[in-house]
Amino acid sequence: MSTEDDQQPQTNPAAPVYGYELALDLHGCDSRLFNRHDIDRFFEQLCTLIDMEKCEVHFWDDVGVPEEDQQTLAHTKGTSAVCFILTSSIVIHTLDVLQTVYINIFSCKPFDHVRARDFSFNWFHADKCYEHSLVRA
Repeated sequence: MSTEDDQQPQTNPAAPVYGYELALDLHGCDSRLFNRHDIDRFFEQLCTLIDMEKCEVHFWDDVGVPEEDQQTLAHTKGTSAVCFILTSSIVIHTLDVLQTVYINIFSCKPFDHVRARDFSFNWFHADKCYEHSLVRA
């Protein structure tokens, strides 16, 4: 796996920890997985893997949108979703044309960033991953 910024979350020792965030930029992904069904399965399996309780999922995409109103630009054509988890949220943005996935996982409950990264990388068959981890105070 090709990753950059592979690091443990940074923290300010003087501040109390509120939560943990992982941002992933996945490139060279399989865009056939950029649909509601596969993204919901991704959320299910990721939540199980990192021991989070999945709540509601909300999608934003072109499903049900008249063809003339659908997105066509490379930076807007895709599926976005928010998966609320008991301890916060997982947000995903997929870009069909660019074969790119952007994922943000935020939780006040600690989770294994490496497992979340590796699972996401493998799920979307990415060629490259950029990651950013931080501790929120």
